[in-house]
Amino acid sequence: MTILSNGHQWKYSEFIENKNFSFDKNKILSSLSKDEIDDAYSTISKWKGYTPTPLLELNKLSKELNLNKIYYKDENKRFNLKSFKALGGAYAVEKITKGNKDMVVSTATAGNHGRSVAWGARRLGLKCKIFISEFVSKERGKAMSDLGADVIIVKGNYEKSLIECIKQSTENNWQIVQDVAWKDYMLVPKYTMAGYSVMMREISNQIKNEKITHIILQAGVGGMAGAMVAGIARYLDNTPITIVVEPDSAACVMESIKTGKVEKIDIKRESLMGGMSCGEVSLVPWEILKYSTKYCISLPDDDVPNTMKLLGNSSFSDEKIIAGENSAPGVISLITSCEDQNIKDKLGLNINSNVLVFGCEGDTDKAMYQKLISQ
Repeated sequence: MTILSNGHQWKYSEFIENKNFSFDKNKILSSLSKDEIDDAYSTISKWKGYTPTPLLELNKLSKELNLNKIYYKDENKRFNLKSFKALGGAYAVEKITKGNKDMVVSTATAGNHGRSVAWGARRLGLKCKIFISEFVSKERGKAMSDLGADVIIVKGNYEKSLIECIKQSTENNWQIVQDVAWKDYMLVPKYTMAGYSVMMREISNQIKNEKITHIILQAGVGGMAGAMVAGIARYLDNTPITIVVEPDSAACVMESIKTGKVEKIDIKRESLMGGMSCGEVSLVPWEILKYSTKYCISLPDDDVPNTMKLLGNSSFSDEKIIAGENSAPGVISLITSCEDQNIKDKLGLNINSNVLVFGCEGDTDKAMYQKLISQ
């Protein structure tokens, strides 16, 4: 090895196999249907400025890890929002408001989802209220207010901002556009996930005749991961091995997979991977992920800055990739899996493997990005 042989020890925290694994396409598509997925692509592909984001090849890293191909879906190029979340919140806003210009939309967010909701509201000329935790950076808050949203800062963590969003929205009859499902609140999160599934439609076109053998999916509340699994069921002929990756301080999908029921994590330390620092899996994606996730892996924050830097200086591919902190986990988990021979064998990673990872955001917080790649 050359890139990875500098004495740096790549780390993972825990690796588990789902004993209840069963990839049943019909069951998956009963949670997020073919029609819902198709409608999202039909709608979003007509938006001004829509173009599929690049599917890059990490050719230097695949050679180093002795794999056939590593595909990297570069969501830094998604509209002007630099995140896959642009697909979900904005689409949900369009579906739920149905042209009603008097509707006020609201959401709680750690950043990227709120930007999408604010952008979607501005597209349609709607008022928008965004609730953020005091821990969300000023730059992320400003990005949403620059899109015309009224940004409300709430003392406490993300959960506190969501509670306040629900309280004020109920009092003022605002329409909540949240990417998290709870009892009696399922439709909007389904719209959001349907929006995300556009990525898999693009990927299925971009890989041409190749077959994805492994797919690594970041999970916060599980929306993106669940949407990609539904996208696999809808668009791919084969079934890749599905691996969900999470911060070790907020591995709510992993802990739920262990017991077979939704487990709530008490987050004692906020992860650097802020968009994935979630304590409880959302109900809609859980119905998909509880059976279709083959393996789970959790990571410490240690390797995030170095991975962002290596992606940015062309160490892993022929081009420089601007990857935010939530884009690093897929690459990190692939490297750690290949460096642990037992895991590599269990996953069946070899010279014939085509692995798909998601660069789910770019420098959505420029100050944070520069700070991390400078370490």
